[in-house]
Amino acid sequence: MKKTPLPELVERIGQSAVAKGLGVSAPAISKALKAERAILVIEHEDGSLTAEEWRPFPCQAPLQKSAA
Repeated sequence: MKKTPLPELVERIGQSAVAKGLGVSAPAISKALKAERAILVIEHEDGSLTAEEWRPFPCQAPLQKSAA
């Protein structure tokens, strides 16, 4: 099992191959790269790919109640 940052894996095997391995579209990979998301792709010994993302918690500001 090897963990590789998404941009490095895309550079090594290509955007289409990464997308196919993760079961997403190539535009989804492109969008993740442009947004500079912190995604690590796990290359398993059987050749399959999975991914995990590190994000701050909470990732969104709490919703504010409107003054009604």
